Amino acid sequence: MLWFRRMRSLQKFVAVHASVFNHFNAERSHYSRDSFKLKRAAALAEWRGLCMA
Repeated sequence: MLWFRRMRSLQKFVAVHASVFNHFNAERSHYSRDSFKLKRAAALAEWRGLCMA
C-alpha cells in the first residue's frame, strides 16, 4: 500500500474494494456449479445495473 500518498486515498480504495469483493465473493465450495453460476450471473447483472445508474 506504499503507492498511496494520502491515507484518505487508501481508505477510499479499501472501501470500494471491500464492497466489490463482498459482492462477488461466493463460497464456491458451498454451492453446486449450476447454483454458483446462477448466483454469479445475478451478482454481475446487479453490478452492471449499479454502474449504469
